[in-house]
Order: sequence, then structure tokens, then C-alpha cells
Amino acid sequence: MAGMGPDSDIQTIVVVGLGMVGIAFIGKLLSLDTSRRYRIVTCGEEVHLAYNRVALTDYFQHRNVEKLYLESPDWYENQDPAHFEFYTGETVVALDTTARTVTTDTGRSIAYDHCVLATGSDATLPSYADTAIPGVFVYRNITDVNKLLAYAEKEDMKDASVVVLGGGLLGLEAAKAVHDLPTISDVTIVHRSAYPLSRQLDAQGGEIVLRRIEGMGVRFLGSTSATRLISDSSTGALTGLELMDGTVLPCTIAVFAIGITPRDDLARKAGLACVERGGIVVDDRLRTSAEDVYAIGECASWKGNTYGLIAPGIEMAEILAFNFTQAKTDVGEFKPREMNNPDLSTKLKLMGVDVASFGDFFVEQRVNAKSSTTHSHVGQISPSVNSSSRHDASAPKKRHGGAAAGDGPVEALTYRDPFGGVYKRYIFSADGRYILGGMMVGDTSDYVKLVALVKKKKPLEIPPSQFILGSRSGREDAGDDLDEDAQICSCHNVSKGQIVQCIKDGAQGIADVKTRTKAGSGCGGCVPLMTNIVKAEMKKAGIAVSNNLCPHFAMSRVDLFNVVKIKKLKTMTEIMAAVGVKPDSVGCETCKPAVGSILSSLWNEHIFDPAHNSNQDTNDRFLANIQRNGTFSVVPRVAAGEITPDKLVILGQTAKKYGLYTKITGGQRIDLFGAERADLPSIWKELVDAGFESGHAYGKALRTVKSCVGTSWCRYGIGDAVGMAIRLEERYKGIRSPHKFKGGVSGCVRECAEAQSKDFGLIATDKGWNVFVCGNGGANPRHATLLASDVPPSRVVQIIDRFIMYYIRTADKLMRTARWLESMEGGIEKLRKVILDDELGICEDLEREMDGLVGSYFDEWKSVVDSPEQQKRFRQFVNTNERVDPMEKIVERGQMRPANWSKTTPSLILRQSDIPTPKDQWMWRTVAKVQDLIPNEGGTTSAAVRYGDSQIAIYHVLHKGYFATQQMCPHRRAFVLDHGIVGDDPGSNALYISCPMHKRNFSLTSGECLNDSSYGIIVFDVKTEGDDILLLLPEPDDLNGVIGTAKWMVSQATAELLDRTSATGGENTLEIAGPTNDVLQGVSENVAGGGCSSGSYGDSKLDW
Repeated sequence: MAGMGPDSDIQTIVVVGLGMVGIAFIGKLLSLDTSRRYRIVTCGEEVHLAYNRVALTDYFQHRNVEKLYLESPDWYENQDPAHFEFYTGETVVALDTTARTVTTDTGRSIAYDHCVLATGSDATLPSYADTAIPGVFVYRNITDVNKLLAYAEKEDMKDASVVVLGGGLLGLEAAKAVHDLPTISDVTIVHRSAYPLSRQLDAQGGEIVLRRIEGMGVRFLGSTSATRLISDSSTGALTGLELMDGTVLPCTIAVFAIGITPRDDLARKAGLACVERGGIVVDDRLRTSAEDVYAIGECASWKGNTYGLIAPGIEMAEILAFNFTQAKTDVGEFKPREMNNPDLSTKLKLMGVDVASFGDFFVEQRVNAKSSTTHSHVGQISPSVNSSSRHDASAPKKRHGGAAAGDGPVEALTYRDPFGGVYKRYIFSADGRYILGGMMVGDTSDYVKLVALVKKKKPLEIPPSQFILGSRSGREDAGDDLDEDAQICSCHNVSKGQIVQCIKDGAQGIADVKTRTKAGSGCGGCVPLMTNIVKAEMKKAGIAVSNNLCPHFAMSRVDLFNVVKIKKLKTMTEIMAAVGVKPDSVGCETCKPAVGSILSSLWNEHIFDPAHNSNQDTNDRFLANIQRNGTFSVVPRVAAGEITPDKLVILGQTAKKYGLYTKITGGQRIDLFGAERADLPSIWKELVDAGFESGHAYGKALRTVKSCVGTSWCRYGIGDAVGMAIRLEERYKGIRSPHKFKGGVSGCVRECAEAQSKDFGLIATDKGWNVFVCGNGGANPRHATLLASDVPPSRVVQIIDRFIMYYIRTADKLMRTARWLESMEGGIEKLRKVILDDELGICEDLEREMDGLVGSYFDEWKSVVDSPEQQKRFRQFVNTNERVDPMEKIVERGQMRPANWSKTTPSLILRQSDIPTPKDQWMWRTVAKVQDLIPNEGGTTSAAVRYGDSQIAIYHVLHKGYFATQQMCPHRRAFVLDHGIVGDDPGSNALYISCPMHKRNFSLTSGECLNDSSYGIIVFDVKTEGDDILLLLPEPDDLNGVIGTAKWMVSQATAELLDRTSATGGENTLEIAGPTNDVLQGVSENVAGGGCSSGSYGDSKLDW
């Protein structure tokens, strides 16, 4: 007995039949069986390897069967013999379902765990036909064609007459093939219907094909059929046919192509249930009546239907291979696929003319006849004489479109061009919202698009007439379709016209436009659109558009990424020295985070390492999102939104202990707001001990993979959405990218997880997962685009790995995946070629790089919790443990939150001259130790000190010394400047601090705001003596009156006062005045200025 038995660890699947469907199943299963659970043994009765029977006509020209092979001989030889064996020229003659064996005509016996019958079909012959008569043939396989060719090329066959019986798809193929033979003088097609292709076309479409057939010199006899064969009494050879009206049609060759009969004899002998009229009975999962025996392809009868087209057979092969390999995988369970009404759309070139039909292409006739039939019989095809006892479901049925559209009245649009040989008829629901089906002759260029629209079953976005006439609008979706007064930046009410005028006035890029208009300096949500407008206007003005990263790097992010990768550069200092415009530059708020992201994406070293920390924006620097009052949010990872009650309790207890505001996020996790910077390590210690990890809500990295409950709970679930989402979130957590990215997984097409609004999203279908990419919400929402359909669960990770790594490699700085795809030359088609087809030959590299990143993961917050040294970075002030609230808190809906900002932002320029004591009377005062700033060779560092009621930020810049400014940014009165990024201008070498709130840049030497003249800050002289850092300062009382915390703290009352003043047309200006005695009362003083308890102080009229 050959092979392994059912008790082997590897299960044996015997495939009976090596035809098109058999090899499709084998190839699919070998591809999907990544865990190597199965061994396939197959037997094919033909001596050839599996070949394309649809291309039999081509064989007439080249006579080389290898050109028809679906897989090359090398493919068979390269398969692992432990998992694939094949035998050609060997027929399975017996199936024993009790012993679980099959036996071949050579006596070989093969044991199976599962048996798949793919025995196909035979050509149907009427009762009067006999292929033993010389000159009578069928048109089914290579053997049939070889016999026909040998007979037609005999010496006595010159100028032979051929009759092809059947004017369907196969009949026209056969007619074209014999018409091209040099020995054939004339060809006649005999067909029961009045016109050819009567199962695919209506009368008008069939007439166009008929004209083409007759134009080739082929005779067509419709509305008739043969009743008997006439042969020579002496030789027995065929001489003619008698038609149903008694007419004799002379011929020397007759080719029967009138239909097929399922081959179910093996199954019948084995006792399997079969349909009387032909076909092995299978259920929705293609199981026969015998355990572990399946049937696919033309031999299978599903719901009483057999299918003569190849597409349904391939679909059966895919369903069965999927269920064997994907129903249970390491990414969770997936609902087994089941057979649905297959798509019978076809597109072929027959007799030299392109013909296609799609969807429910005869719905119009069926609806018109509905009044005389019951609903249960809608779509049933009346049996023909040639197949009176068998139901061939390859004819159309109602299968697509909205429910109402499919059941209600319909309307058709028709285009007929008899001169050009073009005919189109498209069927729509009566309201024009759905396309249900149609047919095309001569021009099938829209076939793929129309099939997709029918399958989606979604309302149309264009009028039906455009499918025939085309669109009359050529407007492109670009910035130039916006009116001049269209608001681009809502934060600063900047219109498109203002941006356009900036370019006309000489602005040279985004930075110039930001400085002149303030557009993009608020929330930043308008920046992508503003960037597109600026680039378009610069192009119109003839100004070269630069895609340089920033003034420090004369190259794009993509080029810089490749340079850093190839040169293996590991720090900002190395990168600046190697490729910076000025090797000793510090960098800026644009390039430093971009470089930090590149380094993390390539090498994934801890961002708290001294060489990397100064590159990070505030959120990454403190591993938490800064909020408008200078506190931070805490967002632990809750993969796929799945959380235990115990962990919920921990989050609640932690929030209560630290007085945090709690909210469920849109990404299915819990956000804890209002954490003081100094408390972050303690909060995370409690969370880490409870099993939580960083949620990376602070980083340009994966945020969440949202999911529905899928098959875990939902009665509609098809895929294990939770399991898949957890797998993806756990895989990609912590991976830095050009911008944040999010995922979503929906367990069915109801789309509860909103996967199509995510950077990558999965939606379960009955065939696998549809993979969508490059969607996002935000200021410019974009619906995700379908990248791949019906992806097996075991292949999902591979595709998303490639997608994310390609995005990381090639996107511009701060570019979301949506804008990345929109700017990609070739768009989604290009992306498919790169990710799915490996057009660039880099997919293996992308997968390897992703594996490297995934393998380098560590929990950033756990490393902080375990390191006392790293925890020092979280002190509010390095010279005292006392803390100061940065903003008044109010109670709303039972929770504490910061007071509102005023809707207006009055200008505020603070200067040293505002301090009553002249500078020559100031004194050097020790405020910190050198080590408090953690100076290093990797870049810049900063810290805050408290001096009386004033807060001062100190900065250390490598090779350039120490600098100090007030801690408060005057734009929004936020005490956060020490959180910002230190940058420089490569032209002037001028250093500045960029506020982390809204990117106001203040000179470290003059205090001037370099990109908004409405604001200015006070700077202080700094020096070091030994281990001490000293500042030149006035007395605490004098400084408190100008930059004291109590004076500028934002309060609800002040915000309301400002808004009222603004509403009544009053001036929003500020007068610098010293604090009252009440403000100073209780403020203790020491060498470093002393501290005071949290709260609001002094006259409420001065509170902010």
C-alpha cells in the first residue's frame, strides 16, 4: 500500500483527478499549508500534466501541450515529496469509504485521511450520436483534439465539410478551431436557439456575434437541431446529418459541443449520494455523503446545480483548501467557508469578437415573467432537449444587487452600434441606484469595473447614463477646486486666498507661509492640505518645489532614511556630520523628530538613551501625551480592546489614587488624563506590576488595532476579529513610523470596527480577509482602499508586514498613509505591484526588516520603572521636590479637568526691561547642579528650576554651552518650554527653543519669537562654577511680578473675561504689573528661590 496511513501525524489527502480544478486545489493547499500538516497524493488518467482546457483552440495552432500546462514540469519536481506525490496515466477505479482507500487501474492502493473527487465531466452526446463512427468527435480534451486533427489531416479529407453542433461557448471555440484548419473548406454551426451564445446574450447581442460569425464565412443554422447521423454504407464514415425538419446537411466531420455530463461513476460505485441526472451531491462545505470525502468542480452537484464554467470549480477548490488550512491557525479560528451562488460572469474572445456577460444578465426577462411564476422559482432555467434531465447552473440567476433592487422592477440602458460591432446592455434597479448585470459585445473594456460594482452590491455614486456615455466632468480633486475664501486653517482663520497671496508675495515654502499667516501653527490638522496648496501654487509661479527635510538636510526623508540605513549611522550627531548642510548644526523641531523616527525604525534603541532623547518631541521624551495644561495622559495598551475585570479595577484604582480624568478612547482603550510629569513613573509602576504595557499613544507609531467581537460572540461573525487584532497589535506595537498609524479588524461585512477608516484594516469575508490600506480620519478623512481580497488568515501578516515597512521606507516626514498613497506615482496599482507582486524584488527584505523590528521590541515604560536614573528626568523642578499646578482645575460631570483656554490669544512680549530692578543689580545665584541637566555627547538637554514663584528653563547645547529662559510660553501661558526641542538656524547658527504646544520658536539669546512677532520671552545669563549652574537673576519678588506662576496661571474666570472683552470689541492687551502683597504672602525663600504649594494665588483679576 502506497503512502502513509490515517494514523500518521501528517494527514494524507488523495485527490482523484488532475484537471484544472484538481490542480487548483492542490496548488492552493500546498500554498496555504504553512504548518505542513498535509500530504497530497493525486492520480490523473491522462498522460499529460494538468493543462488549460479552456485554451484547446490554441492547441490547434502550436500542437504543443506543454504550452497549456497550468504548472511547469519543474514545479512538480520541486515539490517536497513528503507532501506531494502525483501519478499520470493512472485512473482511480475504486473508492472504499470504509477502508478509506482508493485503488487505481495499476493495482496501486492508497490510504487516505481525506479524499477529494475532482473527476470533472464528459461531453454530452444525444442518443443518436456514436463516436465510433469515423468523422464523429467531441471537443473536450487533448485526446479528443488529437483524434480530430489526425482525421482532418488525412489525405482524403481535403476540402472537408464540418458541422459543429452547439452554438454556445464551447461550440464557437470548436468552430473557430476547425475553421482555421487548412483542409477544411466550410464550417456550419447548428444551434437550437435563433442566435449564438443564447445563455450569455440576448437577441440583439447575439445578432452582433452572428454577423461576425457569418463575416468569417461560417454558416449558422439556428432554431434547429440534428436528429440522426448519416454514414456511408460501405466505409461507415460520416456523410451527413438529418435536421429536425428532415433536411439533410452533408458533412464529413461532426463535432458535438452541446454540453457536459458530470463524471460520477466512481462515486456511484462507492455508494455516495448522487443526483439521478448526474452529479455527486455535496453540502455547503463540499462534503459528500461519505465521511471525509469531498467533491469539487464539474462532478459536484450543489443544491441540485452543476457548473460547466471553470470559475465555480476554482472557487470550490479555494473553499476546500481554505477550510483544510485556515479554519484553525495560530492567528485564531476562522469560520469555515461555505459555497455561495458563484459568480457566473464570463469574458471571452470568440470567433474574433470580445464577448462578456456579468452579474444577473437576464434579470429583465425574469422579472417580466415573474407574474407567472412563484418567487421560489425565480431564476430557474427551463431545461433544454440536450440536457432535459440535468440542471446546469452555469446559466444566470438573481445573485447580486441590493435586496430591494433585486426583487423590484428594473430598467435597462442599451447601446447598439451595428457599424462598429458593439453592443452593450446594462440592467439597473428601477431607481438607478444599483447595477444588477449586463452584457457586452465588441467592447468589453469596462468588464472588470462593472463586475466589481455588481459584487459590492453598493449604491452607485454616478448616474447610470455615465456607464454608457462616460463622465462629462473632467475636474480633478485638487486644491484648485477650492474657492479663494475657503478656510484652510480654522485655528487662525486662514483662507486659501491668503496662502496663495503669500506665494505671490515671495514665500518660498511651507515655513514661510506658516510664519506669515500662522496657518498650520495651531492644531496642525490643516498642514497636509496647506502643503498641497503651497506646492501647487509654487509650481504655477514657476518656483522650484523643494522636498528637502528641512534647512539642515538637503534631501528628502526617504533619501535620508536610505543614507542612514546604508551608512549604518546611529545618532543625530553622526548623521548631521555625514550628510547635514552644516556638520556642527544642532538640528530643528522638524528634522530632529524625523531623524529620531528613522533611527527607531532602523535600530530601535531606547529613546531615553542620551544620544536619542533630545531628538524626541515632548510626547516621546516623556513617553506620554502632553495636554494643554502641561500635564500628561497615561494610555496603557489594551490590545484589540480586550481587557479583564481585574485590569479594569487596577485602572480605576490608579486613576482614583492620582486624581486622573478617565475616558474611553475611540481606539478601544482607557485614557487617564491629568498626570503630573513627576507622577508618571509611579503611575506606570503600578500599571506595569499589573501586567500593562506602554500603549505608545505618545509616539509616531502603532496606536491600536480596533476590533469587533467577531466569532467570539457575534452571531454574524465570520472571522476571529479579536484574535487577529490582538496578533497584529502585539506584533506591531512600539514600531516607529513617519506618522502614527492605526488598524482595525471587523469579523464580517457589517464593519463594526470601522476598519475602512484605518491605516490598515481587515474585513472578514467567507473567503478570508479583505485587506484595506491607507485610510484615516482627522482633518482630511480618507476611506481606505482595497489592497487585496479574500486573503487567507495565514497570509495576512505577511502582506501587512510588507505594507508597513514599505511605508516606513518611503513616506515623507509626518505623512499619514493616506497622503502617502495619494502622492505615490501609480497609486494603489503601484502599491499592489510592490506589495503583492514583488515588482521591485524587495518583499523578502521588507519581511526580514519587519521581523528584526518585531524581535527588538521592549516595553519602554518598564525600562523606566526599572531605572532610578531614568526616573530623574520626570522631576518638575530639579532644585526642589515641591510642585506647582500649571493651570486651575475645575469639576465637570464629576471629574477634574483644566480650566478653559480663552478663545483669543492676546499678544504678549516679555522683556528684561519689564523687571523693575536694573540688570546691573542682578546677582549670580546657584539654582542647580550640572548633573541635573544630564549633559552628554548625544545632543541637547534641558530642565526646569523654581525660583520664588517663577519657573525658569535651563538648556545645555553640546559645544555651545548653557542657556536659560522663562519656562512659560506666552502664546498659551503654558509652563512647558523645557519640554521643547532646541534647534538652530544653519545660516546664522542662532539657537532657539521650540514650544511643544504650538511650535512658537524663541531665540535663546534674545527671547524674540522667530516665527510670530506677537510674542517674546525673557532670557537669562548662565554660567557654571565647578558642579554648580548659576543664573544672573534679580530678587525673587521682582521676577515674580513679571513671570510668576500665580500671575500667569490660566483660570476659568480669566478666560471668560477675555472672551467677553473680545465679544464686545474691547482691546486684548496685557499690562505688566507687580504682584500684590497677597500674592507674595506665604512664599518661602531659600537659595534657589523656595517653593509654594499648588494652587492659584493673588488677585483673581491677574489670574490666567
